[in-house]
Amino acid sequence: MTRWGMVINLHTCIGCYNCMISCKQEHFLPPGVFFARVIVGEKGKYPSVQKLIYPVLCNHCNDPPCVDVCPTGATTQREDGVVTVDSDICIGCRSCLIACPYQQRTYLPKKELEYFPGQGLTPYEEMGKQLYPLEKGTVVKCNFCSEIIEEGLKKGLVPGVDREATPACVNACPVKARHFGDLDDPSSKVCGLIREKKATPLHPEHGTDPSVYYIPMG
Repeated sequence: MTRWGMVINLHTCIGCYNCMISCKQEHFLPPGVFFARVIVGEKGKYPSVQKLIYPVLCNHCNDPPCVDVCPTGATTQREDGVVTVDSDICIGCRSCLIACPYQQRTYLPKKELEYFPGQGLTPYEEMGKQLYPLEKGTVVKCNFCSEIIEEGLKKGLVPGVDREATPACVNACPVKARHFGDLDDPSSKVCGLIREKKATPLHPEHGTDPSVYYIPMG
């Protein structure tokens, strides 16, 4: 079996937002919609203040509550662990938004979202309608770039090793803070990092068994 997962090194991440932008470009996301986000904060008091950077995305939980609450079966979990939304079945009820403890889903309003309202769609937006159409009035989210993974596997490539089979956010990270691979393969790099760096998921107390792990800051 295969279960795709990601490890993000918080010690290495510089908060450059490349993951956000590359994901937005890859999926032709409209204004205000992001599958990947970077949360920036701080802790401590002057002069001992530490900057906190947390890149977040759908955790593709092994026990996803979003799947359980979906009334139409639009949200499903594939055999490889990737949680997806079928826009042809989704009715936009937003039950999954409420159920997700990580707040990693977005409702796409029925109103057309334009980068330059009233001036017509840009070539980028027109291209997106052809290459990556998004159904308005449905819920959208990160899918681990499953289309890239699938095309790569057809070519005999290894996700997380070969760029053509690896999620866009991982490829775009200039400091290689993101790593992708098979959580069910003990010899994979992601499993090695989890063991060696004691990586943990966000809020494990939720009991969802996320597939995204974080290497803590030193």
